[in-house]
Amino acid sequence: MRKTFVIFALLLFAAVFVGDGCAPVPLPRYAAAPQVRVEELLTDSENMRMIGQEWERFWFLDQPSHLTPWRTHGGLGP
Repeated sequence: MRKTFVIFALLLFAAVFVGDGCAPVPLPRYAAAPQVRVEELLTDSENMRMIGQEWERFWFLDQPSHLTPWRTHGGLGP
């Protein structure tokens, strides 16, 4: 009975701390090498800058509104 409890406790510990990617100690997010770290930071900041445009494109907020009193065409040309 005691052996079963110990195995269950170890499995529970593994599931909580290892299974979902969490660790009891914080792991470094970026590389230690300065050149690689700068490249990673630039990539992350560029992705965060573009998330607003992706959000508008996903919800079709970048399209013209058809609720105006003037006729609006969403395509190219006059």
